[in-house]
Amino acid sequence: MNPKPLSRAALARMTAARFLAAIVLVGCTLFLPAGTLNYWQAWLYMGLLFIPVAIVGVVLVIKDPELLERRMRTREREAPQRRVIASSGLLLLAVVLIPGFDRRYAWSNVPLPLVFLADILILLGYLLFVLTIRANRFASRVVEVQANQVVISSGPYALVRHPMYLAVSLIFTLTPLALGSFWALIPALLLPVVLAARIGNEEQLLRRDLPGYAEYCHKVKYRLVPFIW
Repeated sequence: MNPKPLSRAALARMTAARFLAAIVLVGCTLFLPAGTLNYWQAWLYMGLLFIPVAIVGVVLVIKDPELLERRMRTREREAPQRRVIASSGLLLLAVVLIPGFDRRYAWSNVPLPLVFLADILILLGYLLFVLTIRANRFASRVVEVQANQVVISSGPYALVRHPMYLAVSLIFTLTPLALGSFWALIPALLLPVVLAARIGNEEQLLRRDLPGYAEYCHKVKYRLVPFIW
């Protein structure tokens, strides 16, 4: 049974509260380990992360609150998905904590061109995220098949079956370089492995509950990375 939809005003308040909480949380995990606010890579990264999120959030509140509400859901019903979420959460925490310590103790020396290249690719990853939700209004954060849901095969879905996870992989595997840390690449490179496990369980559910998804899988061969897997 689907929960009662939130009013636009309530959704806007919830979105703003989560947005501000995320800024505080990410800021603390970046700057407290660094022991300083003099960490320009972190300031640039937070701008890249939160300015696009704010713009998209405002647009969705105005134009598509139903999609935004789906993106706000976090409670997974499937036990395997809950385990994957817990594992990915620990990896993401390591990805943003290690660079601060790296900055404090000067463990890494990431060249500036590589930092800026990572920033550009993170923006491209967020662009892919936007294109994905634009193509698929059923793009919930949790694994579920919704009423009246149909298979989407246009836009990014014509290239890979899970472009949202590709966008997440791009953003967070490049986060260490954007923050000036080579050491944080260790947990970051494990994230696509965890997402692969999520994809495996998700596809079982979609093949079972979403009409036409099995045929779509025959049409689009690649799950996450074009021409690779």
